This record gives sequence, structure tokens and C-alpha cells, in this order.
Amino acid sequence: MTTLRRAPHERAGPVSRLARWWRARPAPEGIRITKVGLWFVLFTLIVAVAATNTGNNALYLVLAAMLALLVVSGLVSRRNVRGLEIEVAPPRDVYARRPAVLAFDLRNRARWVPRWLLLVAADARGPWRLVERLDAGQGASGALDLLFARRGLVRLEALHVASLFPLGLFRKGMRYPLGVQVLVYPELFPPGEVEIAAAGLAGDRSTARPGWGHDLHALRAFRQGDDPRGIHWKKSAQTRALVYQEREAEETLRLSILLDNGLRRPLTPTHEARFEQLVSEAATAAVDHLDRGFEVELVTRERMVPFGGGPRQRRAVLEALALLEVVPPGRVPLQASDAGARQLRLALAGATPAEGAA
Repeated sequence: MTTLRRAPHERAGPVSRLARWWRARPAPEGIRITKVGLWFVLFTLIVAVAATNTGNNALYLVLAAMLALLVVSGLVSRRNVRGLEIEVAPPRDVYARRPAVLAFDLRNRARWVPRWLLLVAADARGPWRLVERLDAGQGASGALDLLFARRGLVRLEALHVASLFPLGLFRKGMRYPLGVQVLVYPELFPPGEVEIAAAGLAGDRSTARPGWGHDLHALRAFRQGDDPRGIHWKKSAQTRALVYQEREAEETLRLSILLDNGLRRPLTPTHEARFEQLVSEAATAAVDHLDRGFEVELVTRERMVPFGGGPRQRRAVLEALALLEVVPPGRVPLQASDAGARQLRLALAGATPAEGAA
């Protein structure tokens, strides 16, 4: 598991080092009362009113004990979330709007005192992962579910640790900085929703439809208009009738994705939503064809990912699409490096659907 820790400090002045330490230190978070704590405080108030009105010493003792429990609960709960060390392994191959898992290791740096009922979350609003007990000097592993709404480079600033110990009256938290960056790939659509322009006649493998390839598709009776070069003379001599041999069509195993991310006018919310859809369509086509054994290239206004196949090409194309932004338009249309390859043309401005079907 790849562990991300804070990098060693470079040579800098004492003020800079102090500032970095201040930003990286665990910071206390707000205190939230639980339902049990709310009822406890309510009963404490009732006992306080009763003790004041009656002057009963026993009620005063009960009130003092309840107030002491409130103070002790607050102090112990705060102590319970201090002295911890957190390491995380950022998820790989994360897609927008798809669940991802963030693995974490939580370690108790105390020598004698264990930690109890710890709650860990990537967001202070939850959901929370419960760690029931953490002995002194020991660690525990877990995983948090994440969901990223959009593609791009996302920074996980901190993990939030809260405590319900000892009585569950309050939930006190501590913010442990991470500073981990996660590259979120574009959202993927069902592959059938993206149309691909048909390729040329010559290709790399045969298909189950008639065409001009090398493999035999079927034998049938010669019809007027057929090319005489396709007559099977041996079969014709045996049957004493002209027999025509159909060849299987061939298709290329290359896909060129031409995504024009140029736009002259300002980017409105409508254009932004359309652009995100185009990026997802490009990612869907790339992943689908790479899984089917195709070589894929990506051409945009800023960069070009040459033809390639396999997991490395998949990662290269998805990383380029994850970081793709709108740029000023260019005058020259985008061109594929292989004119015979299948093409998927996507444009933010003046877009027209690709002709043909996959």
C-alpha cells in the first residue's frame, strides 16, 4: 500500500517553518451534543430547579455528580482524539460519480492510555467509520467511501476524527491534515450511447458482414451487378451455374478521438455542462475500445496522446481528459494521425454528431 506522509521540510527560515507547522498541526473542531447528551442536560436542569426550590441536600449532591459527569465527559472526550497518527492510501482509477475507497491507518501514539469509540470520516458531516478500541502504541486499518461529483484534481485536505467516549454525551472532533491530491477521471456512460464514425474498407480483422476483405463470408448464386472477379470458378464448374463468393468486411482496430475544446465566447453554465458531457463521451469511447483490443489516440487543441493500447494507454488518455480545460479556438481543424482509423469527432462549438455507427 502506498503511504502518503508529509514531506520533510526544506531549508527555510524559522517563520516559514513555524507557518508550515501551524498549518499541518491537528486542529480541534467543534463540539456537538448527542441525543443522549441532550436528555442528560435536560435532566440536569430539572434536578437543578428541584434542588433550588426544595433546598434538599441529596438533590444538590445528585446535581453536583451530574455536573461533574458533564465536565469529565468533555475532558476525557477531548483527550481521546489527541495523540493519533493517520496515514492514507489514495484511491487509484477514480471516476466521477462512482464510489471510491480511501484506505487509512490510524495509530495511537500514547504509551499507556488506549483510545475508545473513535469515529473517522473524510467529511465532518459523515458518514463515519467506527474504530471501537485502539490500544496504546497500536494501530487499526479501515476504509472510507468517497464520491466525487466532478472530474479533475481534487485535494483531500484532512481526515476528521471524533469521539463518543466515555458516556456518549458529546461528540468532540479533531481535524488531522492530509494534503492528498486525487486525480478524478471523467464520468463514464454506457458504451452504446456514443456513436463512432465508420472507418475505411481496409482493416485489421474480419467482421460478420459482407465486404471487401480477404476471408470468405458466403457462397451464393451470381446476381446481375456483381463483380465478375468474385466468381468461384471451381464451384461454378461443379454446379454448372455461376457461384459468387462474398468476402467478409474488415474493420480497423484503431480509434482516433478528436475533441475540439476550443470556444470563442465566454463559458456559460450551459456550455460547461455540454463540455463535461463531451469529455465523458470521449472517455467512454476510449475505455470501451481499449477493452476491445483497439489502439486509441486522443487529439485536442492542447495536446495529443498518440495511438496505443493496454492499461498504460487507458491511464494516459483518462489523465489527459481529467485535466482538460476550455481554450481559445484554433483555425485549423483537428486531424487524426491515421486517416483509415475510426473517428469520434466532438466539438464544444458548432458540434455535429459523428456520421455512421459503431
